[in-house]
Amino acid sequence: MPHFEIHAGDVEQAKAYYGGLFGWTFDAMPGAEDVQYHLATGHDVGGDKDCTVGILARPDTAHPAGTAIRGGTMTFEVADCDDRYAWALANGGAEALPPMDYPGIGRCAYVEDGQGNVVGMITPVGDA
Repeated sequence: MPHFEIHAGDVEQAKAYYGGLFGWTFDAMPGAEDVQYHLATGHDVGGDKDCTVGILARPDTAHPAGTAIRGGTMTFEVADCDDRYAWALANGGAEALPPMDYPGIGRCAYVEDGQGNVVGMITPVGDA
């Protein structure tokens, strides 16, 4: 996956949430100020990494929490799925799927980010 975007009703809140959850930092993209576009850098994203991440102002209203997912779901590798899941819930996220073990794959969880998006986290087998 070379690039994906996270749409947010509150870009600053989304930057704080994903920065805390995954340790990303954000830089405003010159020329995209009207949509508050920011590019993320951090573990496995940005710079010379294989994937880039952008956060920008949502062009429409978010779908209500608990309704069907509208769009793709991104899943990121984390060192401790339970720790990151707890952090997400304590910092404005909501449960989408609690941490569960998947034999031969790892421990995985999904959270709603408070902006109408669902994001996944996985600690692969043998990592933690």
